[in-house]
Amino acid sequence: MACSLLSPPHLSFPITSPSSTNHTVKATDSTATALFTGVYRRSRRAATVVAKASEKDEDTPAFNPFGFVTDNPSSRSAIQLPESPAEDGNVGQMLYRIEDKGKDYGSYIKSGKFRWFVRETGSPDSRRGTIVFLHGAPTQSYSYRVVMSQMAEFGFHCFAPDWIGFGFSDKPQPGYGFDYTEKEFHDEFDILLDVLEIKSPIFLVIQGFLVGSYGLTWAVKNQSRIMKLAILNTPLTVSSPIPGLFQQLRIPLFGEFTCQNAVMAERFIEAVLRTYSSHLPSYIILAKLMISSYALKMEKADVYRLPYLASSGPGFALLEAARKANFRDVSNQIAAGFASGRWDKPILVAWGISDKYLPQSVAEEFQKGNPTNIKLKLIEGAGHMPQEDWPEKVVEALRVFF
Repeated sequence: MACSLLSPPHLSFPITSPSSTNHTVKATDSTATALFTGVYRRSRRAATVVAKASEKDEDTPAFNPFGFVTDNPSSRSAIQLPESPAEDGNVGQMLYRIEDKGKDYGSYIKSGKFRWFVRETGSPDSRRGTIVFLHGAPTQSYSYRVVMSQMAEFGFHCFAPDWIGFGFSDKPQPGYGFDYTEKEFHDEFDILLDVLEIKSPIFLVIQGFLVGSYGLTWAVKNQSRIMKLAILNTPLTVSSPIPGLFQQLRIPLFGEFTCQNAVMAERFIEAVLRTYSSHLPSYIILAKLMISSYALKMEKADVYRLPYLASSGPGFALLEAARKANFRDVSNQIAAGFASGRWDKPILVAWGISDKYLPQSVAEEFQKGNPTNIKLKLIEGAGHMPQEDWPEKVVEALRVFF
């Protein structure tokens, strides 16, 4: 039966007393009107509250169990899908857009069982000699593209390979011909030098953690093959700190999640986030810029991100290398191997002073171990990767040194 708010029908309501005896009270027209109107108003209020809650829920992102990997400004601007994927593209479309980026001066070289990606500038007939550039983890040889191009203009023949497991080189599954140990990296690098027909002695430039450190331990064992050595921001002493990334990679399960962060490399390179949120106070932005004046542009970040977006291989290669590394032993090898009485070749340490991982004191302590042969050059305005941060200053330092 339809009922009107103005003329509600007579209603009977059961009422339960404390003694559980049921009584029925007959409601008058005015009573029913008041009750019905009150219910109606409460229903309206409840509906309004529910509607507002629903709107709030729609605005609030759902819980993300992988938030520790992706819930940050750099990641969100890099790989999170927009509200209208058809307009801006999804991850697959991003790969299509950037898949040919970052291979400047490079080609694939079959060396032993693996395929290396190697960048080359200059001429084999160069009279000034050959420079080999070795990168660190979790990056790639792309960081040297500007430096090696300009050094070629000064008459040098330059090579910059991506280590096995990094960049565009092969990423073999651990246990299938390559286990990412220090010795295996050394052995495969020896084979590559033979395949490239690089004649000794060479100029060697090394930067970075893990595989960068392996480049230094290779140098210690092959001093006769090196004419001069240049080192850019690399752990050089036993007291050199280990970045949180490599510590996280060594934690069971947590490391498996961390290694699949597609923007891991670009975030590691940057001393500050690539972009600053517009809501941040200006003094905070200024403070961040004072820590390091460099932040990756999107087109550069695309290249460092590409291998980790394209497959899980690079992440698991880094994971395996980090877990196999004995950081303290490697640091001991480096500190002892380049000390006075053990190393007699010229060394240039070109150090970005805004490095958030390695303080300037690391370079100064290293120099004290062999002051006769080690020259320290501080690079202002550069961070952990001077060759990416301020390549022109690195080129000038190398040109004078070599």
